[in-house]
Formats: sequence, C-alpha cells, structure tokens
Amino acid sequence: MYKVLVSDPISDMGIQMLYDAADVEVVKQSGLSEDELISIIGDYDALLVRSQTKVTEKIMNAGTKLKVIGRAGVGVDNIDLEAATKRGIIVINAPDGNTIATCELTFAMMMSTARMIPQAYKKTVGGEWDRKFIGVELRNKTLGILGMGRIGSEVAKRAKVFGMEVIGYDPFLTEERAEKIGVKLGTVNEIVAKADFITVHTPLTPETRHLISKPQFDIMKKGMRLINCARGGIIDEMAMVEAIEQGIVAGAAFDVFEVEPPQKDHPFLNNPKIIVTPHLGASTIEAQENVAIDVSEEVLHILRNEPFKNAVNLPPVPANVLNKLQPYFGLGEKIGSILGQIAQGAVYEIVVNYAGDLIDVDTSPLTRYIVKGVFENQLESINIVNAMHLAKSRDVNIVVQTSNTSSSFTNLVTVTVKTKQEEKTLAGTLLAGYGERIVRIDQYPVDFAAEGNLLLISHNDKPGIIGRVGTLLGSNNVNIATMQVGRKVIGGSAIMVLTIDKSAPAEVLADLTTQAEIVNVRALTV
Repeated sequence: MYKVLVSDPISDMGIQMLYDAADVEVVKQSGLSEDELISIIGDYDALLVRSQTKVTEKIMNAGTKLKVIGRAGVGVDNIDLEAATKRGIIVINAPDGNTIATCELTFAMMMSTARMIPQAYKKTVGGEWDRKFIGVELRNKTLGILGMGRIGSEVAKRAKVFGMEVIGYDPFLTEERAEKIGVKLGTVNEIVAKADFITVHTPLTPETRHLISKPQFDIMKKGMRLINCARGGIIDEMAMVEAIEQGIVAGAAFDVFEVEPPQKDHPFLNNPKIIVTPHLGASTIEAQENVAIDVSEEVLHILRNEPFKNAVNLPPVPANVLNKLQPYFGLGEKIGSILGQIAQGAVYEIVVNYAGDLIDVDTSPLTRYIVKGVFENQLESINIVNAMHLAKSRDVNIVVQTSNTSSSFTNLVTVTVKTKQEEKTLAGTLLAGYGERIVRIDQYPVDFAAEGNLLLISHNDKPGIIGRVGTLLGSNNVNIATMQVGRKVIGGSAIMVLTIDKSAPAEVLADLTTQAEIVNVRALTV
C-alpha cells in the first residue's frame, strides 16, 4: 500500500483517481509547518503540493520512503530540485493543465481590447451612458502569435474560427507543422509590421526578454493591439506606454507584469487604454482540476514503476552508467547550447554520434543533456528529463549513432543540428588535463574550451583579418583571452573563435560585420 500526503488545498475531484486506487492511501493535511511535515513525511511514498508548501532539503531527508513529489501546477520554485535529485526523488509538474484556461483568457483579453469592454463597463456602472466606445472586429484582421507552443497553437485554432489571418513566430516551428495548423510563418519584425493584434506565448528567457521593444514599436502598424498572458518582461512595458502615447498602440491587455505585484504608481494602472488583471491565466475551476488530475496520474505511474513524463529533475541512473557518463554531461550540454545559438531556422533533426569508449554504455542520459542544450535558450521549461518529450512534441527527430573509432581521440561526441536552412556540426571531447574541448565546427578543426563569452566569426582567409579584429575589439575595451582559427585550405573560407573577458556590445558586433572579408559574426554564451 502506497501512502500519499496532500499538504496543500487540492481539488478532491482532481485527485479522485488516487482515492479510487486500491493500492493507495491518501491523507490530506494542509497548513503544516516544516517541523510538522518533517515529523510525519517518513511514512509517505509521495507528496502532493501546490505553491504553499515549501519542500526543503530537510523535509526530503526525513522522507526516507519518498519516491515522488507532485506539484499540481507548473512552477516548482517551492521545491528544492537539487536536493530531490540528490536523493533520487522524482519531481513532476502539470504543464498542460492550464493550456485552455490561458488560451481562453487571451481571447477574452483580445476581445476586451477590441471592444473596450472594461472601460465601457466602468463608465456605465458609474452612471454615465457613454456610447462613444467604437471598437473593431476580429474578422479579417491579422493576428500575430509570438510563441507557437501548446497555448499559442490553441489560440491560433480559435482565431481561425473568428475569421482572422494568423502569422506565427517560433524558432522551432517548421513549415510543415505551421501548415498543419493553418499558420503562416514570419519573423518577429514581419509580424510586428503586419499584425492588427499581437499576443505573446513564449517563455521569458534572455532571448525573449523585451522581444517587443522600441525598435519593434517603431515599425508597428498604427492602431494595433497587444496582449500578454504569458510572462512579464516579454514586452517592454515602458516602451509600450510610450507607443500608446504616440498613437501607435490603440490598446493593450496584460495579465502579467515584469515585477509582480506592480507598484501602485505603475503606468499601466491608470492608463485608460490598458486592461490589467492579476496573473489569472490558470485561474479556472477546470484548470485547477486538470493540473491535479495530471499530477495524480503521473504519481500513480511512478509509484507503480510505469512509464511517466513531466518530470522536472533527473530520474535515478545506475551508478556504473552515471560514473562513466557524468564527466560528459557538461560537454554534451555545451555542444548543444552552441549549436542552438548558431543554427538558423527551425530544427527538425538532431543527429548525435558517440565514438570511442562511449559506445559501451547506455548514452541516453547524455543525449538528454545534448537535446536540452540545443533548446535551452528558447524553451523556459525544458530540462534533462522532459527534453526528449518536448523535442518529440515539436516534431524534432533525434538520431543516435555510434562509431567504434574516433580518429585521434579516445572519445568523441559529434552533434549535427539540421534545419531547412542549413546543417551545423560540432564535435567535442574530454582531454586529460585539459577538460572539455570543442575540436571541430562544421568542417573546420579547432581546439578551445566551451565556456564564457565567445565570438564565432566566419571569414575569408585573407592576411590582416586577425589584426583588424583584435584592433577593433581592443579599441572598444573588449579583451581577448584566447583565439582559435580553423581553415581547410589557404585562402578559402575560415572561422575564428575568440574567448573574450566580457560580452561585446551590439555596436561592436555590428562594426565587426562591416569589416572586409568577414562574412558573419555570432556572439555566444556558454
């Protein structure tokens, strides 16, 4: 008999399958202090929480029978993931349960901005009969969706029914998948220039922070409307206020803020053209039940040693496998991260080749690190457990190959990322005394440590280029720590890899691209 403790208020209907399971005993006891939880957790195989219970390392150390912690929701900030992984406790969440709730809130916000419903309501109940609220229809309008994951795809389906044309942006949305859901592909700037309405559904990452900012507002269609029910910070709040004052943005609706709750003097709160709500994306009865149902189902699978998904930490790996693979985890993730930053277009296939002494063990845990690295700059919720599942959900094919030899290396990890536009390849190895090294980029032999701030410069192999690059960086106070040059033939195409002490300003990168014989410059962070 498995014992499950529910320490936060969670819908009974949502966890009904646990009550119905003949091999499970459920105990609900909320409001426990850390000490109280420590005193009883040793009797339980599973712990279900929402956001109130803080699941600390002390609690997990006391949970000697604990196999799984289930979070009935998305965020797991209240759970010490490192401690859970260390103890072999699987942590799961329910990332799909609020999809429809957030999608429908997005549409409610869109229609509210189109018809100014909250503003009209406020005047009417205040005693004013003001019929000057002239809105716009959704039919025949263009909707831009930035982020075509679960929620963005659901929004697209509903927009099509409303007679809207939909343009979507997602770094990993292939043309085939876009065609399936009736969405045209576009860049961020193309969408900004064409759309009448824009809604964002990306995670908040360094790449998506201020995805819409002043440069985008400058090319935006006048009179358009913006909706953000995803994460605060994707849209530059102050730049949007300025765009409203300039008449570029006719209306906006935000369920999220860069800082929550917002200060009382936040300019959104007293602007009649902006609708705001207090982060209600998942606040429906159905969503709360759905996340509880999802997490209950996963808990049962784990307790019964059945296949499961939605884990947010690493499941236990046999000690002999872990000992051999662990030194390669960092290398694999860095190779993936670099490829994810340099590959242009939507990834449809990742080919991993293991050579040398790596072919003797199950390399699937290492493959997860590689896949995580490829997507980590685009997908906020990706981790080493759900990486393969998320790749599959985006129609990305993962191919794993092995080779008995690795030329001059005793071990070699070679990864190729394929998009419709290009193929990019990186190879890396572990060298005794030198650690993780990247030894090939595409056809170019190199040898550098994958760490810190890097510049990858593609150029023609002509005299003086290295000197010009060094001079330009030096004059802008950017210090070069290491430099590697790779070429196949004298005078042909070549690459330059520089490790720099700090990230180079955007204007410096722009200056580099204007230099004669330089083809492309990419700033990388590893």
